[in-house]
Amino acid sequence: MLIIFDCDGVLVDSEPLAARELQRYLKDIAFPVQIAEGSHDQFLGLTLKTIRKNLEAEADCRLPKSFEDELRRRDKIVFSQHLQPIPGILEALASMEVSKCVASSGSQDKIRNSLSLTGLLDSFSPYLFSADDPGIKRGKPAPDLFENAAMEMGFSPNQCIVVEDSVAGVTAGLAAGMYTIGFTGGSHCGIEREEKLRLAGAHKTIPDMTSLPPIVNAKNS
Repeated sequence: MLIIFDCDGVLVDSEPLAARELQRYLKDIAFPVQIAEGSHDQFLGLTLKTIRKNLEAEADCRLPKSFEDELRRRDKIVFSQHLQPIPGILEALASMEVSKCVASSGSQDKIRNSLSLTGLLDSFSPYLFSADDPGIKRGKPAPDLFENAAMEMGFSPNQCIVVEDSVAGVTAGLAAGMYTIGFTGGSHCGIEREEKLRLAGAHKTIPDMTSLPPIVNAKNS
């Protein structure tokens, strides 16, 4: 059995930090489309390349060429100051005797930095998979990232469990033919998150990491 974790919002509580940096950046450059507080949900689980495309389409104008690099720079600074692991994740990882990896829309550098800052890197390294990796043509909600992670780890889709906090991630997990769990315990998750993930097709939703090991261990028995 292989459990595939998203990173942002599942392993590390990064989404509110990233949302604020994106809001500040768009304000700093006076971009025609601004993101209101609490409306970052539309970008959850997506690559920066896809976020750029969506923003440019909505505004009908181009973002600076440095968009991705500048956001990564800003995120790295604020993460170094404030990033925390999702509550209970270390205990949950220790109580599940299955193979584990990370599959994230973030870059390899971002994944490694986030896990290192929160003490989680040793639980996963070197099994870190990014939508930026060579051969990944489509990010979430396409299944490519999860399919590649499973193949590289030597597991078939029916041997995999995906843990995701976004509709795009849940959609990708289902498209890959994997048992998909919607996680609603990040600080960015409002009361509506459980319904959104359930309607997206998640096989199960969980409100915190203490709920994960019983599900995984039961399926692995």
